[in-house]
Amino acid sequence: MERGGFQSARSLKTKKATKKSPLPVSSRIFLLSPAYAGGLRAQMILSERAQFNLARRLRSSDRPTLGEVFSFLSGLYFRGKLAYAKTFAPDLPGAAGVLVITPNRGLLPAYTRIAVDDLRAFAEVDIDASDPRYREPLERDIRKLARHLSAETELVLLGSIATGKYVDVLLENFGERLLFPSEFVGRGDMSRGGLLLRCAVDRCELQYIPVSGAIRKGKRPPKLAPRRYT
Repeated sequence: MERGGFQSARSLKTKKATKKSPLPVSSRIFLLSPAYAGGLRAQMILSERAQFNLARRLRSSDRPTLGEVFSFLSGLYFRGKLAYAKTFAPDLPGAAGVLVITPNRGLLPAYTRIAVDDLRAFAEVDIDASDPRYREPLERDIRKLARHLSAETELVLLGSIATGKYVDVLLENFGERLLFPSEFVGRGDMSRGGLLLRCAVDRCELQYIPVSGAIRKGKRPPKLAPRRYT
């Protein structure tokens, strides 16, 4: 796997947001919760008999990105998170505006190239705060990121806010600057993914609120109307 880390947020210049953005000027980093690497879709792509394009690339020099592989593993949920983050992250060359929480490598940019051995290593580690193989790299990278953030940079978590698997250490280091989309409250994974995907397509950014002090579990909102994407 490429060892590329995230670029210091001090180098991120503020960017004028679109008319639909809830903030007129902002510099943000999106933090994406991980996809499960030990399920049936992981077994499918890791199979030696797999001949579909993504599986072949995982074994070739034309390696796929972490974002591509996690989108395959998770389907709609991660696909929505990645599409949304890429749409609204600062568009600055070389800047890691979309970081993914991984099972054993802490935070990695979504564009990091990975190989089959990397995915196998992911599959060996559960997302469990009691497992040092997961917790220690994540704590290391979060502390590193916190040291390099500018005062203006916000961090938007696209993931479950009801779990302490990553929320606790993020809050400890970022406090009130750790935000999440307010419309996540009460939604399950698939509903969040669908919401984020349509927001990315429509280029309509959601409202963010601090995780600290927020109601993390609430009444389930109405189901999203069915929608087709091309």
